[in-house]
Amino acid sequence: MKKLILSAAIVLGSFATYASSVPNNNEIVKTINLQEEYTEVKMEEVPEAISKALKTAYPDAILDKAYINDKKEYKLDITLGDKKGNLFADENGKWITK
Repeated sequence: MKKLILSAAIVLGSFATYASSVPNNNEIVKTINLQEEYTEVKMEEVPEAISKALKTAYPDAILDKAYINDKKEYKLDITLGDKKGNLFADENGKWITK
């Protein structure tokens, strides 16, 4: 009789562990990186408006490379003193914040 009661307790106890639900806290996070495609252009192909805007805003800046995308936005790699950086402008010489 003791074995029967002990067996029943074990069986009922094992059902209790399977009946409990485990909360699912897995969150799915999607990260999408949008990278614009720029193609390098020759220094002679940079519009005069951009060159003038660069000389007005940063007189000591040296234009190293220039790139253009499909929206006619220019990415300018410049050197200012011992620092290098990027500027973005449209074809009319207006600065774009990115």
